[in-house]
Amino acid sequence: MSSREGGKKKPLKAPKKACKEMDDDDVAFQQKQKAEQKAMDELKAKASGKGPMGSSGIKKSGKK
Repeated sequence: MSSREGGKKKPLKAPKKACKEMDDDDVAFQQKQKAEQKAMDELKAKASGKGPMGSSGIKKSGKK
């Protein structure tokens, strides 16, 4: 069996990036996103409890 010494060596893991400081705009933007996501989740939960919207399923014609 051949060893893997011939090819490229696997690169070392990149160091973790330093956590950047958040200013007031970033904090406000994240809070706004969380509020929108929460509102969307509530709307999804409300909509999933009901049946089809506006119609009662397959509509049949009067002809036989």
